[in-house]
Amino acid sequence: MLLSPIRCIILLLLVNFVYSGRVLRKIKEHVRKIQYEKAKKNVLMSAVNGHKPMSEVRDGKIHQPLDHFDSQNDETFPQRFFVNEAYWERPHGPVFLFIGGEGPISEFNVLAGHHVDMAEEHGALLVALEHRFYGESINKDGLETENLGDLSSQQALADIAEFHQYISDRFDLSDKNTWISFGGSYAGALSAWLRGKFPHLVYGAVASSAPVKAKLDFSTFNKGVGLSLADEDVGGSDKCVGDIWEAFAAVEAALFAGNATEVGKDFGCCEIPEDLEDQIEVMQSLADIVMGTVEYNEEGGILTIEEICKIMTNETETYDSETEAYNRLIKLVQIYRATGEEPCLDASHKQTIQDLSDTNLDSAYNGERQWYYQTCTEFGFYQTCEDASCPFSRMLTLQAQTDLCPEVFNIPQHSLPGHIAFTNKYYGGDHPDTDRVLYVNGDIDPWRELSVLEEDLDKEDKDMAILIKGTSHCADMNPGGAADRPALKQARKAIERKVAKWLKEAAWKLVG
Repeated sequence: MLLSPIRCIILLLLVNFVYSGRVLRKIKEHVRKIQYEKAKKNVLMSAVNGHKPMSEVRDGKIHQPLDHFDSQNDETFPQRFFVNEAYWERPHGPVFLFIGGEGPISEFNVLAGHHVDMAEEHGALLVALEHRFYGESINKDGLETENLGDLSSQQALADIAEFHQYISDRFDLSDKNTWISFGGSYAGALSAWLRGKFPHLVYGAVASSAPVKAKLDFSTFNKGVGLSLADEDVGGSDKCVGDIWEAFAAVEAALFAGNATEVGKDFGCCEIPEDLEDQIEVMQSLADIVMGTVEYNEEGGILTIEEICKIMTNETETYDSETEAYNRLIKLVQIYRATGEEPCLDASHKQTIQDLSDTNLDSAYNGERQWYYQTCTEFGFYQTCEDASCPFSRMLTLQAQTDLCPEVFNIPQHSLPGHIAFTNKYYGGDHPDTDRVLYVNGDIDPWRELSVLEEDLDKEDKDMAILIKGTSHCADMNPGGAADRPALKQARKAIERKVAKWLKEAAWKLVG
């Protein structure tokens, strides 16, 4: 099936859907759309310059076992994939595998991105596989709670192994075709784990912004947000962090004083947050604006760290000293809503429950229900604010987030620590049993805390770690641009050198 370049499928952007709140999800969707437009522009520019990879892209579906680990279960599901043969140097060119994560994939996953640039250089066949239970890779009743038990990272890795065999048979591949895997965020962790659990399938793996360590109470996420807001190299300052903390304290005080109606009006809430659960939603929505900005700084977010800090520390606008920080936060929310075209600020816990309980495949296409299920059963990743390092509200507790597991999925809260412990035991946490994996992180990305940041020099085929100064979540995976920071450009060069080295090593081993 040939694909149209104007087909409006959202690009799987290497973002993590950990559900801190609906505002953060909307910011992630905004980033996806921006990256989609960038990818589309890149492809169209390539066509103008004589490159026509679009004509070589095809999609398809492979019927995968619903449960790879139960030989008595013969149920299957359709798993979507894309293939781009435009750059492939037959018959022995390498294979670059793009691993889908917690959202839909599209043709642009084999048409644009740093891995595509490298594929053109090395004559690689490009393939992308959508994660089970996301996008179109799901059965009609797949989102029903009783059917989500087949959604896991272990099943996803087994899917990739089956897909590897399918592509090898379809294109008559052999051990002369070296496979390299690529992924970002959760898919970055899958890329690393694929190399660890199936080392005979991929020679090397690039794992961008990969949270390989599961963590129930991910309080260090917001500690990282605070550190990035104080980073002067990206437009932050200590005063910015202090003013944000002061603003959140003022909102919290107003709610505790019984002024929920005033708070609701001041911040343009969709409804008045009368109940405690709705007040927590308001505080989460306010925090999401800042958290999302830090996570995707300069990569398509609605605001940047520099812009937020200018708003929160702007001394040219004078307010009453007692309400100064509070009023600047109001201004920030107004700008966010205007820029993001949001009619109001989310403040309904009931709506959150409804969103996460929605089993309709069309409305659940973005994957939030599926991903929250995985946080309950495998990863945690709950971004809490219960210690002094957090610049937001202490109302954002672990309890408030884990309450959703039994409420939405009937998963007991007491089972969560065991789920997280199993994941870390199975994969190795932040000391994974991997080699020949390149872990890439940005130093202002809060997710870096759960990745691998140092090289293991004791390994023969050691892993390598790159920490990119001044960059955010998965920034290295996007196509290069003139405005990219020098450190990001240098990091991409380092990634290119490592991939080239792997391909040469693989070729030498075959000759030897």
